[in-house]
Amino acid sequence: MSNVLSVQPASPAQAAAHYAARLSFETDVSDVHADLEAGVPGLVVVDSRSDVAWRQGHLPGAIHLPTSEVATRAADLIPGGAVVVTYCWGPGCNGSTRAALEFARLGHPVKEMIGGYEYWVREGFPVLTAAGLTRRPVDALTALEAGASCGC
Repeated sequence: MSNVLSVQPASPAQAAAHYAARLSFETDVSDVHADLEAGVPGLVVVDSRSDVAWRQGHLPGAIHLPTSEVATRAADLIPGGAVVVTYCWGPGCNGSTRAALEFARLGHPVKEMIGGYEYWVREGFPVLTAAGLTRRPVDALTALEAGASCGC
């Protein structure tokens, strides 16, 4: 018996609805990078990590708003009507999910950046530290060499 087919796949219509819904809740690091580089208006990227983590490095242009402070400080930092993109450490952390929930509860349209800070760094995108803008080499397990496109 097939392990894959031990539960039958959803119908194509159900699958389309599921994947469309996922894309309305999530975005990835390369799409966030492209939009930040393009200066897409109305997009606010929020780093939901601690002060120590923020100082270690963060996305250029991100706003620092730890998850525990979203409910009390978002109104002062996030322009009305902006689409918020949250991120935290990486796939093993749900801090950005909790932050996204808080933003949604406050009435903001929100997406979570899957992969978080970890995959931003592993894909070779720039980070801002106290020493300035820096990049790590691209991790070949997460992204292609610079200038190449995965085509997705």
